[in-house]
Amino acid sequence: MFTVWAPAANRVRVRVDGADHEMSRATGGWWQADVTGTDYAFLLGDDEKPLPDPRSLRQPAGVHEASRAYDHAEFEWTDGAWTGRQLPGGVVYELHLGTFTDGGTFDSAIERLGHLVDLGITHVELLPVNSFDGTAGWGYDGVLWGAVHEPYGGPDGLKRFVDACHARGLAVVLDVVYNHLGPSGAYLDRFGPYFAGHTDWGAGLNLDGPGSDEVRRYVLDNALGWLRDFHVDALRLDAVHALVDKRAVHLLEELATEVGELSAALRRPLTLIAESDQNDPRLVTPREGSGYGVHAQWSDDLHHTLHVRITGETTGYYADFAAPGALAKTLREAFFHAGTWSSFRERTHGRPVDTRKVPGHRFLAYLQNHDQIGNRATGDRLSATVAPGKIAAAAAVVFCSPYTPMVFMGEEWAASTPWQFFASFPDAKLAEAVRTGRRREFGRHGWGEADVPDPMDPATVARSRLDWTEPEQPAHQEVLRTYRTLIRLRRERPELANPNLDGFVVRAAPDDSWLVLHRGALRLVCNFGETTATVPLAGTPGEVLASWDTPEFDHAGESVRLPPASFVLVATS
Repeated sequence: MFTVWAPAANRVRVRVDGADHEMSRATGGWWQADVTGTDYAFLLGDDEKPLPDPRSLRQPAGVHEASRAYDHAEFEWTDGAWTGRQLPGGVVYELHLGTFTDGGTFDSAIERLGHLVDLGITHVELLPVNSFDGTAGWGYDGVLWGAVHEPYGGPDGLKRFVDACHARGLAVVLDVVYNHLGPSGAYLDRFGPYFAGHTDWGAGLNLDGPGSDEVRRYVLDNALGWLRDFHVDALRLDAVHALVDKRAVHLLEELATEVGELSAALRRPLTLIAESDQNDPRLVTPREGSGYGVHAQWSDDLHHTLHVRITGETTGYYADFAAPGALAKTLREAFFHAGTWSSFRERTHGRPVDTRKVPGHRFLAYLQNHDQIGNRATGDRLSATVAPGKIAAAAAVVFCSPYTPMVFMGEEWAASTPWQFFASFPDAKLAEAVRTGRRREFGRHGWGEADVPDPMDPATVARSRLDWTEPEQPAHQEVLRTYRTLIRLRRERPELANPNLDGFVVRAAPDDSWLVLHRGALRLVCNFGETTATVPLAGTPGEVLASWDTPEFDHAGESVRLPPASFVLVATS
């Protein structure tokens, strides 16, 4: 049986294995045909152009060609004993499947899961893996949301990866994009009123206009399918601030409700993590507290304050985060902009977090991520320009904070490989438009256009792949040991993973050159400055649990002298 929603069509045919069959109109704008076969596509009206299924589960020849029937029941899972993982207390590792390994497939990524286990990771977050046009890309130009990108290994490849993660105790987070569709292969509007205007990135969905009930169902069913049929443990929801929905019950609240119901049915935790630019804590407030019920969100404010502190960059949206005390404020309150003036936006922005009610684990903290690296002109990582000691100190803040830490692939060993913007659109005009648009954008910000890598050049993808010989090299091993130690201590010392923000003590120098986090009887002391700093401890020092460089404690035990670009985590009494 083949079905499709096409409410305005006066005729719909399905082409199955080369033969056309008329479809019958059902209720609610749906059409159906009792036909069996493997490869299929739909023809709307008298148009002879076959279109892939909007709900396709497999696109073996790409997003412009026929869909292929796929039966979830045929895959043999081995994760029957898997009971899931809660996000609180976890450590997330973000990776791009196509550049994580030389093979760029789910199967080649499985071979590296041992590294993540040894590192202490609990949640593996995949950048989007649904079908997009071309072979290489970040994944955010997807157009068929239910079909797994074939060059990565297709739907069975993703299932093998999830199964392998669960066998190693790793939960899987999947990045999904519901705020827009890519520029090539987005045929949804041919079938029905799926689109409602454009976002900065492409066509946006009709979530609250005429015909939007089925559009919302399209999103909800897709999300539930990843969690139920692919055994994924969590979804990372891309740029939810771009979801235009004026209904009384927002799509995110509806999604949180249905995910909660599925979690109860499957008897394992399912998690929603949002990316939002709104700085509105209602997003991560439970529905019982009149919030949307999303479980967590990324904290760009914390990233920005750390980035400014260790790089000195203050252009664009970084400008506000150079304010004295910005890092300490953001660590205490999760948001820097909380009903305060944003010079980048030229307006006030955000709402305060009630730290008495909202735990820190609802916010993901990170030093680097795919956006903050890949959206730089040359895709340069912090390791290209920042001293290892400063990176280690900032990482210590992330891992010793009340927030859920996240690492971007290769960060843990200060990878020397960049992570650049790349795509591979077969359409020459579209490819040239993306190429020239990218260069002009950065040209306006002072970069020479010739310095911006060509996103369509396969060499750009090759440069962005991790070099797995680096973790064994002396120049990278000290950073890797530091990350492993900090993650291990976060697991072993409950006070480090304590998500309580109420009463969380942060002390900082007036010029922000040094910082102290109080974590129970532990003190994390960081010197981000260029000179040795003497920092009061507020406790008698005992065992040094981790450090970068050599701290010196005074005889009275009241302070510690830290060299430039270093940190120490010490137990006090």
